[in-house]
Amino acid sequence: MGLLDSIRRDIKAARQRDPAATSDLEVVLTYPGFHARQLHRLAHALHGQGFVVPARLISHAGRFFTGIEIHPGATIGEKFFIDHGMGVVIGETAIIEDNVHLFQGVTLGGTSTRRAKRHPTLKNNVVVGAGAKVIGDVTVGENAKIGAGSVVVTNVPPNATVVGVPGHIVAYVDPGNDTVLRLPDPEWDQIHEIEHKIEEMEERLRIIENERPHRRAKAADANAAETGEAAQTGRAADKEKA
Repeated sequence: MGLLDSIRRDIKAARQRDPAATSDLEVVLTYPGFHARQLHRLAHALHGQGFVVPARLISHAGRFFTGIEIHPGATIGEKFFIDHGMGVVIGETAIIEDNVHLFQGVTLGGTSTRRAKRHPTLKNNVVVGAGAKVIGDVTVGENAKIGAGSVVVTNVPPNATVVGVPGHIVAYVDPGNDTVLRLPDPEWDQIHEIEHKIEEMEERLRIIENERPHRRAKAADANAAETGEAAQTGRAADKEKA
């Protein structure tokens, strides 16, 4: 596949995944994710030929102009799309396969200081939500989805949906018929139970607050009656003495 065909695929990916994209020219002129991807092509080629410093300078310029930092050593496949893009960071040994979609604030980072594979691998058709962090030499399987704000530190199987900190699987999608199978989520169940108990306690408290004036009125009536009876008893006793 030629370079121009690959660039056309990037434009097509942006048009397909962003309803706001109205034309190819708009994507080429105004989409920072597209700009960062094309600068990375040049930086990656130079990095592969051993021109490390020039490659890093191009990467640095791309970061300055787009807000997206992609290390020249990262490997990126076809139809890659970064939506909005500000704050995206892609590490040196990251591998991104075809048709991957990243939103703003995504980090594909590493935890090791060794000169080895230390960044994530994203398989075909992966979607990573805004602000999500995928850390370490982990593999995110095909068609997987990472929820916004999640932190993923372990491998993700294909067709899974991951949310939370740390990330945990909440659903699988059957690629044959797009059926979503939601998995049990003990943490959510506990939160839901706590919320239900709080609602019950609030309802009881409202009932008690509503009954309080009636109780006070009854207590006042009872005290008045007792006082009246005492007064009558006292007067009767005085008459008997007289």
